[in-house]
Amino acid sequence: MDIQCIAPLVRSVLAAMGLSDQTNPMAPEILQEYARLLLEKNQVMNLTAITEPSDVARLHFLDSAALLLAEDLSSGPVLDVGTGAGFPGLVLAILRPELQVTLMDALEKRILWLQETAEALQVSNAVSVHARAEEAARKPEIRESFGVVTSRAVADLRILSELCLPFVRIGGSFLAMKGSQSQAETEAALHAIEELGGCLEKTIPYRIPGTDVSHAVLVIRKGNPTPERYPRRWAVLQRKPL
Repeated sequence: MDIQCIAPLVRSVLAAMGLSDQTNPMAPEILQEYARLLLEKNQVMNLTAITEPSDVARLHFLDSAALLLAEDLSSGPVLDVGTGAGFPGLVLAILRPELQVTLMDALEKRILWLQETAEALQVSNAVSVHARAEEAARKPEIRESFGVVTSRAVADLRILSELCLPFVRIGGSFLAMKGSQSQAETEAALHAIEELGGCLEKTIPYRIPGTDVSHAVLVIRKGNPTPERYPRRWAVLQRKPL
């Protein structure tokens, strides 16, 4: 599939997902250019294992867009922890220009690329931050200051919750993107989520139209402050998950 086919594909699938009226009408064309920049840079820097344009559209862009089915993101600002190549954070910023989105990643070269890419795409509502989540969450100016925190990172939910919930303000939400077969992992994380001040509000399964891929968004609501001792140091957090 040629890159030029991404815009019409994204437009048709957003319509199938019922998201056309909620998103920037120019988003499909901007996402098409995003895909071009991503695949071009991917030749010299490891950004994605998915290189077929149609798969980039469905498995990265439209998978990220599914968050709009789970939560009203207008309660933001939004923080994307472990954003990688910008999924879901930069996609959400493109789809919803009124959102204020912060993209956080521990790898500086990815953050520099995201800054360049956002500028090239003229996406002014996304800010890229080079930081380790477990360290940044201890900074008073950003701790418990986001209405929505997202993560699509491949990590155990107990670890993700400890990294992400400290950033969520009271009443806000942590949206964890997981595979559809994550029930056992979710149940094992319920104690950790409660310890960190959250509770699992709902699990929203979804399928990306045009694929047989089924995923789920876990909506974790923040009801109480996260105890000051969290998040712990990365080595401890990994060795002894809550």
